[in-house]
Amino acid sequence: MLPLCDFPLKERRAVRGVLCDIDDTLTTAGQLTAEAYAAVERLSQAGIPVVPITGRPAGWCDPIARLWPVAAVVGENGAFYFRYDRAHRTMLRHFVDDAATRSAHRARLAQIGEKIVKAVPGAAIAADQLYRETDLAIDYCEDVARLPRAAVERIVALMEGHGLTAKVSSIHVNGWFGAYDKLTMTKALMREAFGADLDAARADYVFVGDSPNDAPLFAFFPNSVGVANIREFAGRLAHEPKYVTQAASGSGFCEVVDCILAAR
Repeated sequence: MLPLCDFPLKERRAVRGVLCDIDDTLTTAGQLTAEAYAAVERLSQAGIPVVPITGRPAGWCDPIARLWPVAAVVGENGAFYFRYDRAHRTMLRHFVDDAATRSAHRARLAQIGEKIVKAVPGAAIAADQLYRETDLAIDYCEDVARLPRAAVERIVALMEGHGLTAKVSSIHVNGWFGAYDKLTMTKALMREAFGADLDAARADYVFVGDSPNDAPLFAFFPNSVGVANIREFAGRLAHEPKYVTQAASGSGFCEVVDCILAAR
């Protein structure tokens, strides 16, 4: 990973949009600071749309899309995107699976979740599970004492054993039925909502993240950035970001924003 200061001026000037994770990328110790929120707003005011791409649930993503200065949000690790049309005051929602399929999956995921928390001492169903449409979130450090790496790997193995796709974020292990991920839904969002072909224009966007579930996006975007706490996952990333910030979490995100806006 290169230091962010190596991000070439010409490429920074060409940035058309910023995509970012939320937990421990925008937030710091579980909170969205005024500094980080203002950084999102500064980008928006400069004509650079921001799209959070998160593992957080649909129940959180609705107010994020509606209230934050963002262009849209991808949630539950790529299960859907929400985009609020402010001109018409309507929420556009696009899911991978239809409502009946999501309902059937939730019943199965609830049973799997019960088995996992019994099998892995200290693990818990995530506090935001109630607001999820498509996936199972097992808490390994948000509201419980941080579990050792072996326990996290055990959660992943149990999910996969039940036929789920499993990904580790900075706070949860998420599991779902299907092969989608953050990148597949991000491509759909950009194509359907903004008429942008990411395969052709990937160099025009910056992605900022911090954990293993961001790896597909790190691999895809040539101008990907990890906030400094990405180093906590050294050796566990399928793909590393090209650049890394000096500061961690929300302060690292602000560092990226300053870097992009300074080029203008």
